[in-house]
Amino acid sequence: MCAQNDNSISYQKLLEGNQKFVADALKIDPDYFAKLAKGQSPPVLWIGCADSRVPANQITNTKPGEIFVHRNIANMVIHTDMNMLSVLDYAVNVLKVKHVIVTGHYGCGGVIAAMSNKEFGLIDNWLRHIKDVYRLHADELVAIEDEQERVDRLVELNVIENVYNLCKTTIVQNAWANGQDLSVHGWVYSIETGIIKDMEVSTTDNGKMESVFRFSPGP
Repeated sequence: MCAQNDNSISYQKLLEGNQKFVADALKIDPDYFAKLAKGQSPPVLWIGCADSRVPANQITNTKPGEIFVHRNIANMVIHTDMNMLSVLDYAVNVLKVKHVIVTGHYGCGGVIAAMSNKEFGLIDNWLRHIKDVYRLHADELVAIEDEQERVDRLVELNVIENVYNLCKTTIVQNAWANGQDLSVHGWVYSIETGIIKDMEVSTTDNGKMESVFRFSPGP
């Protein structure tokens, strides 16, 4: 038998936590899991950061089944990311979500890493997309003298740019072209306060998008 260490104790606590979760849920509603097993129809797709401190359901006070979730480093919408695109396609075209929310958070490690000149390894290829956001807004960011304020602003700009990236996808544009009720939003969450900031970039069509990114309706 392997000797127990802190990691194994933590692992066991996960299983114990699951048993407590089941027991507590069944006390409130004996049919809780039977209802969940029947299927899902969440109205929201959440594209967030993989940071363990930003759980979608907890910070929005929602229940399992109410938010469809995709998470990656620094809440990126990258057009070559088949994982993200597959989640988006399923959420929009099968689940028929009404809202897609790109949610970043202040103090994001991915954004901080992208602002440095340090080499981190494979993840540098992912962080390069955040560096591109910095490049697009370099004049504004360089003018911010306080380093923390500069990081916070890049977090916000990264959310805004990824909302735009989301709108540029054929998945979202086709949904709009077909008259589907779909809104896209950008939020930034503060771990220090627990408050979500709406970046006020919500849209329901591609009307404000540069023409080169708009797709013409199919035949």
